[in-house]
Amino acid sequence: MAQKSTKKTVAKKTVSPQKEAAIRRDEDRKIEAAARLKGAAGKASSHGSGFMNFIREQGVVGLAVGLAIGTAAGDTVKQLVGAFIDPIVQLIIGSQEGLKAAEFTLQVGDRTATFTWGAFVSSLISLLAVAFVVYAIVHFLKLDKADKK
Repeated sequence: MAQKSTKKTVAKKTVSPQKEAAIRRDEDRKIEAAARLKGAAGKASSHGSGFMNFIREQGVVGLAVGLAIGTAAGDTVKQLVGAFIDPIVQLIIGSQEGLKAAEFTLQVGDRTATFTWGAFVSSLISLLAVAFVVYAIVHFLKLDKADKK
């Protein structure tokens, strides 16, 4: 028996150059989208290490410690001013409540304006007292020279 050979003829499709270019663009977009997704996944893991590098390089831990100490020091200065500076101010000008209540009223025609200048002066005295105490502590403990290299 003779063997019969069967040949399949495959019809080759002809694709227009525009269609071929569109197919290539579509494939390129898919490749770019996959690369973006892969890059986004890599960035997510690099954000964690980037955050740790930021903390190390910028001295955030030192900043946090400084903030905690500064808060405690601010409370101490406030107590020092309240315990020692305020009584001295009261000896000089009298009652601090009396100073805070000091005001004057100005009347022009049928309109009046009340200026509470005593509260401002009292606040200004407290500010100057706190600033002086902070300066004295920094100067006498020579903390102003600690940061100089």
